[in-house]
Amino acid sequence: MSAAGCRTAATLSRVTQVQEQDANTRLRELGAALRRLSGDGLGVVRVLDRHGFGTVESGQLLAGTASGALAGVLYRGALDDAAVPLAAASATEPQTRNAHVGEPAALAAGLACSGGATLLGHPLPAAPAEALGAALEHGTPAALVSTADGASALVLSGTELADVVGSLGSAALDDAATAAARKLLRRGATVTERVAVEDGPELLLDLWIPVPSVLIVGSGAIGEALRAQAALLGWSTSRESELDATVAAVSAFSDADVLVLLDHAPKFDTALIAGLRGRGFIGALGSRHTQSTRRERLRAAGLTEDELAGLYGPVGLDLGARTPAETAVSVVAQVIAARAGRAGTALAAAEGRIGG
Repeated sequence: MSAAGCRTAATLSRVTQVQEQDANTRLRELGAALRRLSGDGLGVVRVLDRHGFGTVESGQLLAGTASGALAGVLYRGALDDAAVPLAAASATEPQTRNAHVGEPAALAAGLACSGGATLLGHPLPAAPAEALGAALEHGTPAALVSTADGASALVLSGTELADVVGSLGSAALDDAATAAARKLLRRGATVTERVAVEDGPELLLDLWIPVPSVLIVGSGAIGEALRAQAALLGWSTSRESELDATVAAVSAFSDADVLVLLDHAPKFDTALIAGLRGRGFIGALGSRHTQSTRRERLRAAGLTEDELAGLYGPVGLDLGARTPAETAVSVVAQVIAARAGRAGTALAAAEGRIGG
């Protein structure tokens, strides 16, 4: 096989592996790779402008080092001919590159139609790369903001994007970037936008907001209603009934993951312990008596009061739910409130911003 053919085969293999994963898994693996490569002189490639391709996901990012290590993918690999060498080259200095994908190649990659893009490649220093990687790996919101020429970049992370690493070169630009990112955060969706700054350079902003993934443990009508409600919100779900598989899944949770334990069997205390000592939203159904006896068992197993405070049990907001569908609404409502740092009170009684 020719060198070009080997390169194409390797690209297709890499892209196929990425496409088979769900969005949250892709972000976690990208985050882990950013942390792993952050000390090697890292370049990132982002979409500065594009036309065509049909509907594509925001927050596209390809990272690479001068030695050829890669992480992430742009537009299902259709732009690799331009993006891969740009990732290596941009580890040392910012640059842009134009790319065009014809109809056959676009369709083969799974895009709706042909298109073109202006790609921005720029260095991402170790500290911002580590901060961005940690946020993506742990399933917390994160934003990467750079000047449109890629000369400087900063990373914001955390539930309210309160943690800031890096700088765009001036306090005024940093403040503008932070305000723009936090405004977009209230939309609750991953987004890529160019931001105009008065008396300053244009900015390129990528914001990633992980979509909740719900693990439902146990069977019954409430579980089915939860799957339907989660699907309505665009959340992914999975079902489990075996203890070992549940513990393994919960032990690997990120902040975006949700456990809803329907099964009252004491054996699942092990999964609750793993979750309460790890990450994610940990919720369990059951009567007040069930919750009381469960908490006593968890205390006896060594959980502290601070750890127990992270258990949402009985899970759900007090909506007066009577049916499985209404119970599902109360559960996802509490997940939304917890992710936003809200108490779940009536809007009329709340004093904060409406809508996030």
